Amino acid sequence: MSEVGCPFCNIGEGDVILKNDKCFAIFDKYPVNKGHMLIVPYRHFSNFFDATYDEVSAMYRLIYEAKAYLDREYSPDGYNLGVNIGDAAGQTIPHVHVHLIPRYRGDMENPAGGVRGVIPAKRIYPF
Repeated sequence: MSEVGCPFCNIGEGDVILKNDKCFAIFDKYPVNKGHMLIVPYRHFSNFFDATYDEVSAMYRLIYEAKAYLDREYSPDGYNLGVNIGDAAGQTIPHVHVHLIPRYRGDMENPAGGVRGVIPAKRIYPF
């Protein structure tokens, strides 16, 4: 199922880095870091929680393959993995996609808090 005007439904085969029967991986057009990839199901739907069990399983399998690819090609020091679900969470493209973001020592001064940084004032917390 595809949607007219959706950048993921209309992706060129030449842009696909990895794929399986339910989803594909591409580099993010506006990467946070070198190697930032998106894992995208072929079926067009906007809410991750509407994914079938088979789609979630396929996305996670491809995430592991993408990580192995990025480890070989870029040797990152860590990763962030995330999904934006809904406008309030920052979703800008209404087609589910999972961000796999390689992290490198020194890419930011203090990475403590990781994905908690979606709300900057909440990123650092007392231990």
